[in-house]
Amino acid sequence: MPAQTQPAHVNSASANSVRPLPFEPRRVPLSATLAVNEAIARKRREGVRVLPLGFGEAGIPIHPALARELGAAAGRGGYGPVAGSAALRRAPAGHWSRRGLPTDPSAVVAGPGSKPLLYALLAALGGDVVVPSPSWVSYAAQASLAGAEPIRVATPPGEGGVPSPALLADAVVRARARGRDVRAVVVTLPDNPTGTIASEDAVRRLCAVAREQDLVIISDEIYRDLVHDPARTAPSPARHAPERTVVTTALSKSLAAGGWRLGVARLPDGPFGRALRDSVLGVASEIWSSAPAPMQHAAAYAFAEPPELVERVDRSRRLHAAVAAAVADRFTAAGARVPRPEGAFYVYPDFGPLRDALADNHGVRTADDLTGLLLERYGVGVLPGSSFGDAPSALRMRVAPSLLYGETDEQRLTALASPAPEALPWIADALDRLSEVLADLVETATAGQPVPA
Repeated sequence: MPAQTQPAHVNSASANSVRPLPFEPRRVPLSATLAVNEAIARKRREGVRVLPLGFGEAGIPIHPALARELGAAAGRGGYGPVAGSAALRRAPAGHWSRRGLPTDPSAVVAGPGSKPLLYALLAALGGDVVVPSPSWVSYAAQASLAGAEPIRVATPPGEGGVPSPALLADAVVRARARGRDVRAVVVTLPDNPTGTIASEDAVRRLCAVAREQDLVIISDEIYRDLVHDPARTAPSPARHAPERTVVTTALSKSLAAGGWRLGVARLPDGPFGRALRDSVLGVASEIWSSAPAPMQHAAAYAFAEPPELVERVDRSRRLHAAVAAAVADRFTAAGARVPRPEGAFYVYPDFGPLRDALADNHGVRTADDLTGLLLERYGVGVLPGSSFGDAPSALRMRVAPSLLYGETDEQRLTALASPAPEALPWIADALDRLSEVLADLVETATAGQPVPA
């Protein structure tokens, strides 16, 4: 009989048959906000006491009513409309209408989190996008992934989240002069990473520039209900430029449902808004098909704002405000410049006043140097301002104290109910540890030097 030959598609054990690929996968670094979690976990495994101040998670338990609604819809396994169910789209429409933004459900699109929605919007719009500097890490990263150029424009002092209107106009003109096709600008109200809120005047002027320069505004308002002063509201560009403003939000911050991955976008009225909706749905149909049906059911309940969830959001707002203010006080006492947090759960201290001392005694010359020192020597996990688009030499960092609320749900619920959560033993202990770390950092840095006033 003729010899049996091995089929050509069967791998040979010979090393000579292995041919390496002549290229590597595209290098896409892990998001800095997620990478810091891994670094903190490593320090914990090493037995180091850590302060987890890097990850922007709301840090409170899921409300039982939300869990109940999710459970009730657990059997919904079928695909639904790409834009989201009719019930879901009606609920955010009501949510925005109650906040002074009348919304037709047909203008609402749902997705598995606001991050995929943002990416779908950038892909649908095409062209380059202006992002504030500093701003949330994913804005610039997603623009790059979509093949666009992120154009960074500085925010006014104390008004994070909105690019300076004067600088915005200049940046767009310059970018177009070198052949770039700039089509959108992203804003965040309230802001991540600074915890501040842009003024109504700044938003109004930004909208005027957007009209002059033919820009779409993407307004990320995921922290809108977490403004610390209950008498204040964050201004929305949709009030001043409704024909060109997209508003996004989600359940992840005000209701601490980050792991549920459900976001919604409010698209503009008029022909452009309808065309943008069609394009976004086309992108969505090729990426996620439809948001998870059980999540949609629970989200419809949440956006309808029943009293028990309104109370939860209010308690959350007070908790975030109290602990963020206490953390800001610790950094101020250490000699850092700290914009007073006004919303969300972030603090953005600047160690510029201690620059010379930190360089001479610790070799710290960049924000990465400073945050690396805090992590490796003290177990304090924070993110450098350079991750958010700040200059590497700027000694700023984002601090997210929301994971200090407790190690257990019992502790976190106690913190939610407390009129003075910063005084609870486990939170006070974390704050005292932060003060110890900052005191040691400053004392060793300024040994033999006067501390700046």
